[in-house]
Amino acid sequence: MLPLLLQFALVLAAARLGGEICERWLKQPAVLGEIALGAMLGSHALGWVSGGAEGLGLLGLIGGILLLFEIGLECDIESLLRVGGNAIWVAFSGAALLAAGGWAVCRGLGYTQMEAIFVGSALTATSVGITARVFADMKALQTREATIVLGAAVADDVIGLILLAAVSGMAAPQGFTPVALAKLTGLAILFLVGALFLGIQATPMLLRFAGKMQVKGAFPSVAIIFCLLLATLAEQVQLAAIVGAFAAGLILARTEQRIHFETQVKSIADLFVPVFFVLMGAQMDLRSLNPATPAGRATLLLGGLLVLMVIVGKLICGALVPGRGTNRWTVGLGMMPRGEVSLIVAGVGLSSHLINSAIYSAIVFVVLCTTLLTPPLLRRASQYNRES
Repeated sequence: MLPLLLQFALVLAAARLGGEICERWLKQPAVLGEIALGAMLGSHALGWVSGGAEGLGLLGLIGGILLLFEIGLECDIESLLRVGGNAIWVAFSGAALLAAGGWAVCRGLGYTQMEAIFVGSALTATSVGITARVFADMKALQTREATIVLGAAVADDVIGLILLAAVSGMAAPQGFTPVALAKLTGLAILFLVGALFLGIQATPMLLRFAGKMQVKGAFPSVAIIFCLLLATLAEQVQLAAIVGAFAAGLILARTEQRIHFETQVKSIADLFVPVFFVLMGAQMDLRSLNPATPAGRATLLLGGLLVLMVIVGKLICGALVPGRGTNRWTVGLGMMPRGEVSLIVAGVGLSSHLINSAIYSAIVFVVLCTTLLTPPLLRRASQYNRES
């Protein structure tokens, strides 16, 4: 392995290069290039970077925490509730379909109960960023379909994180039991509700204190400190750190001072989050996707069936949207991409030994495929709707 500082420089360069190639020439989200170059540099390919290296792993963890903090900052719970029942219906029905479908696919292929539950949980969250970008490119962000999809995607993230917090506890010695799963789910919901309630009461005082400081960068520093404290608290109650980071983002999103630190926090996140995605790619075992080997064919079969299940499940979910005046195909296709939260859930599962490297690679394969398929299909559905 290369020295740590050189590895960090290489990872950062790979993140920028991969993102530039995808955005400039391939017209695809930067995350695809970051994951792909990470897989090429990882210990299962060129061997220049190890996704699990202690120093780089810490930087990747910071990137993952800041990513969920950013997602929380961009969420507006009141706006989500104003969207109405359609978005909530799409979110919960879609999450239930994919969780059950992922579990059924894995069990049908002979995977263990724990692996099946974890895969189902990893597939519940929809990528807000990818879908929002496609709608923005089509100048359709203000349409009814986009409002439903983006509202449902935010709710999906909350559901996915609650499920992650629940199933990550299955790494404990007692293993999986329905009672333990229900207990951890309740603990995750209680943590999010409690953190939101107490945080909303405490943050105005904290941010007023930051406003009186004369040192530069007081607001973003206090915001990130608050994020790290909640992430630590989440770890202490046996939940994932990213659940605490997401809760911190939701709390600070409701403050008047948000405008003072959001841009600066994003600048910091822009340095670490791409590193997180490169390291996610570096943990992929490309040999597990080799169709020339029995193990590779098994992983590709799992990944292919999961991709098909995501497509069918989301189209069914879109078709069940109540009311008239909504392009249900657009809603279903807009909910297809699995993204950031799915990758984080997969990473937690791999590091906790709840899933093996082949299952991890299959989940990343699903993220890549759904991210690639969504933009052209969504544009085509929108074009067809205008023509008809």
